[in-house]
Amino acid sequence: MAEARLRHLEPIDVEEWPGVATVPNLAFSGARAKQAEFRFAKACSNAGLELVGNDPDLIIDQEELFSRLAASGWLGLAESYMAGEWRTDNLADVLTALLGSGYKPRGKLASAFTLPGQAVDTGGALPNELIRLSSGDGMSAFGGIFASGVPTTLRTAVKSYVAGAGRNREPASHFVDITKISEPVAVEREDLGEAQRRAASTLLDSAKVKAGSHVLEFPSSGGAVAILAARRQATVDALTADPAQVAGLQETFVLAGVEEDIHIQVLPQAIPTQREWGGAYDSIIAMEKLEVVGVHGSKRFIKAIDRLLATGGNAAFQSLVATDQWGQVSTEAISMLKAYIWPALQYPTVDEVHQLVDRDSSLRVVKETHFAGHYLKSVQLQKEIFEGQLREAAADGFDAVYRRMWVYHYALIEALLRLGCLNAVQFSLTTRNRRGRR
Repeated sequence: MAEARLRHLEPIDVEEWPGVATVPNLAFSGARAKQAEFRFAKACSNAGLELVGNDPDLIIDQEELFSRLAASGWLGLAESYMAGEWRTDNLADVLTALLGSGYKPRGKLASAFTLPGQAVDTGGALPNELIRLSSGDGMSAFGGIFASGVPTTLRTAVKSYVAGAGRNREPASHFVDITKISEPVAVEREDLGEAQRRAASTLLDSAKVKAGSHVLEFPSSGGAVAILAARRQATVDALTADPAQVAGLQETFVLAGVEEDIHIQVLPQAIPTQREWGGAYDSIIAMEKLEVVGVHGSKRFIKAIDRLLATGGNAAFQSLVATDQWGQVSTEAISMLKAYIWPALQYPTVDEVHQLVDRDSSLRVVKETHFAGHYLKSVQLQKEIFEGQLREAAADGFDAVYRRMWVYHYALIEALLRLGCLNAVQFSLTTRNRRGRR
């Protein structure tokens, strides 16, 4: 399929951004672009979005948007935004409206398309500079828990998925303490760093990290989790598959005064095999990694935690999870995230997390903490912080396409949270076998 190179795309590095720097030249492109334009206009009307008038919700500067929509749907919408072909002052509102209206850009007769390939997955590792430019504490890319939320806990019977459950081996259900934290109130930008530390501390509490604990964080999430564990007088191993992270992590640990208590290890892959890494840890922490390793990776991920956790030990991880509101439109909408940021991205449901833990490990989920409203506010603040430092981002080498991509990413996550398609959950796990007894 031939591709056209247009004047407004000439400043974009075609080797770095091939899907953005060129526009697909489709068979019957004119007719298909016209169909895509009609479908987009209708979707905007259904979503209550104005395209004309004195105060439009979005402005289309280049008609190549419609060729991209015809070629690759939601991915094309994102790539067109990354190319600067359309703009809006309220990106999250626009994406929320389009998602909420069930917008499907591609017609039934549209040909299949494949996502751009990426190199080896490094467990969702992000550039240290990017994290610094879009976090409250300069080192945390994850969602936080604000002080104003009120937790409510209810012990709930949850179905067991262990083989033989209910047949004199395992009960058909087990109890899980499910905590839901109410919406945050009166939150300001300055509160984000503390909220991210609180989320990390809550995770450490769930994994029962204390003085003398031997703790594993895998893969490393930027430094905050390891630092807080070290300040509890724990010994920490932080694993990463991204060598570019090491210098930044070392500097961060030195500045925090905990470099003697944290050991950084670079591995060939984010999820280590037994040959690559072993041990028996009292506590294992993972911050927003389960969703980025994919369906197949998640099995290796939970098996690695199971193998590395000492009997009677505790593990905890934080993840974004899909809800009952998730559907085909949501799946299509995250194609940009898979194409450019996390190639294996797959949001599991809470039930699928329980199935994974029960069927592929000797562990058990014993506690859940739900905080979607706090995550939503975190994403809004992260986007605000990043947009306030776009010049700094440019100085750090993030070109205009990358900067627009990162803004779009935050807006999309915000939209999915606002629509209830995503939830934020911390899961606490422990071993089912204790001292040889079930």
